[in-house]
Order: sequence, then C-alpha cells, then structure tokens
Amino acid sequence: MNAKADVQLPAVSVIMPVLDEERHLRGAVQAILAQEYAGEMEVVIAIGPSTDRTEEIAAELVREDSRVHTVPNPTGRTPAALNAAIKASRHPIVVRVDGHGMLSPNYIATAVRLLAETGAQNVGGVMHAEGENDWEHAVAAAMTSKIGVGNAAFHTGGEAAPAETVYLGVFRREALEQQGGYNEEFVRAQDWELNFRIREAGGLIWFSPELRVSYRPRPSMQALAKQYKDYGRWRHVVARYHEGSINLRYLAPPTAVCAIVVGLVVGAAVTPWGFLVPGGYLAAIALGSLPASKGLPFRARLRVPVALATMHMSWGWGFLTSPKALAKKVIASRRPAVLTET
Repeated sequence: MNAKADVQLPAVSVIMPVLDEERHLRGAVQAILAQEYAGEMEVVIAIGPSTDRTEEIAAELVREDSRVHTVPNPTGRTPAALNAAIKASRHPIVVRVDGHGMLSPNYIATAVRLLAETGAQNVGGVMHAEGENDWEHAVAAAMTSKIGVGNAAFHTGGEAAPAETVYLGVFRREALEQQGGYNEEFVRAQDWELNFRIREAGGLIWFSPELRVSYRPRPSMQALAKQYKDYGRWRHVVARYHEGSINLRYLAPPTAVCAIVVGLVVGAAVTPWGFLVPGGYLAAIALGSLPASKGLPFRARLRVPVALATMHMSWGWGFLTSPKALAKKVIASRRPAVLTET
C-alpha cells in the first residue's frame, strides 16, 4: 500500500534564485535534499554574478548529488533567476526556495498534500525568522511580531485560508506556464504580482501555518535598512500598479516617517512640544519590544527596538521616495491574466 502511494506522488522541482549566498546555500540545499518526500525531486539553482564563494559551493553541490543542477542568471535579478530555473526544470510541482531559507523536514510533502486537498494553484506558509547572533535574534523577533510587521499571516502565523499572496510558494507548473512565469520588471514584489495574475484568472492562493520555512535575517543594520527600503519602494509600485491593494498596515510606516520629521522640525524651530511625536514613537517601540523580545539574551533584547526602528523608517522612506517613473515602467509591462480555456 505504501509503495503504491509513493509511486503516485508527483515529481517536484525546487527552484532557487541565489546571489552572494555562501553563508547559507549549502545548508539550504541540504534541507531540501533531506526532505521526507518519497517522490522524485530535482533542485535547480539559478546563480547570479556573486562576489563570494556561491558559485564554488553550488558546483560542489552538483558534484555531490545528481539531483542538483545550476543555470546562470547574468542579470542577478530574482525574477529572471526564477524564470530561468523554471525553464530548466521539468516536474509538475514547482517549489520556490531562497538561498537563505531552510525548509522544515516535511515541507514538500505537506505542500503537495495541500495542493491536492484545496485545489489551489499555489500554497505557502510561515516565514519563520531565526537568527544566529544577537543582532539576527533581534531582527527575527522584530520580523515575527505584530509591532514589527502588523498582522501579516506569513510573518506572524494565522489560520489556514485563501490569501492574496504567500511566502515563496509551491506551485502547479501549469499555473506558472499559463501565466508566463514572473514579470521580470518586478525586481521586488514579484511574488505578489504573479499571485495577483493567478487569482485574476480564477486560481486559488492558499496560506497554511502547516508550512514553515526558517529564514535567516540580514546580518547588519545597513543590510536590513536596504532590504526594507526596497520593500517600501516596491510596495508603492504595487499600490500604483493595482489600485485598491493598499491598506492601513502599509500606510503606517510612511505616516510615521512624516510625523517624526514634522515633529523634529517643529520641535527645533517652533516649540519643544514637537519633540513629543518622535519621543512617543521611541517610547512605543521600546515598550512594544518587551513582549517581542521575551526569552532572548539581554544583548539581543537591547537590539530589538533598533531593529524595529530600522524596519519602520526604512520601509516608510522607501515608500515615500518610490519614483512614479518606476511605477510607469512596470505598469507598461503589465501582463493580463491568462484565463484557462474551457
């Protein structure tokens, strides 16, 4: 009975866009190869022009296991890497994994089951941030707290349900091919844009807390600031691309940035009462960091407010400074959803 069930499991292609991932690439691939999944599996790594040992490590992984393959991604852009890996892969289920993400042991088996149970075109779960030092522990706490990211289910968890988008994703290949893959103009937020087209075509995107990926946060404040500035910049592009997709959670960081700037100007030029705004914000994140940092070492707890402020301010600044020209360029590349022929 078990052998028959194993034979019927669909084959899976795992695609990985990587750039400068020498620190985590081997561990991420090993977590894939160790999956508790009896079906056939391949791993396709799309390698950007890295400045570290990423290419060397990828070559070692190819030599060590025949299931691992590589393809070049000369642009270094994530959506181009994903499309190149999709094109080079061959199985009916396509699993996206990033070079700094570690799949839980039953991730693929659970995702394949959920695809069958729900009829979804894409399923995804929780982006569980985990650090390896005091700073990364602090960032992980901030990224999994509501004061840090609001009520985003794929950060903080929640009930299984239909979703607008999910973290990474496990797709039916037919859905990817039907929509022509990722829009390569979306340097960031390409997941949201693709899932939007899938939903517009009548497909289901499904979130489940059963799916869990351990995520390694950025290793420095500068790297975290750049990451969240890019997030904010591209979220504004999405808002311009798709009217009605914005909500209060997305508007909170740019509103906070504006209020703090105004408060500082008023405090310096008009009245010290203006400093109540930035002071109130600092007090709020200091208090909010207490439950978020529960259980962390003392040095990590001290860094949680810094991580929160970096995320909020960088995201807000990126949103406010996102150029209209970028949105116009992306909108010009808009791909209409491709409907299934009946």
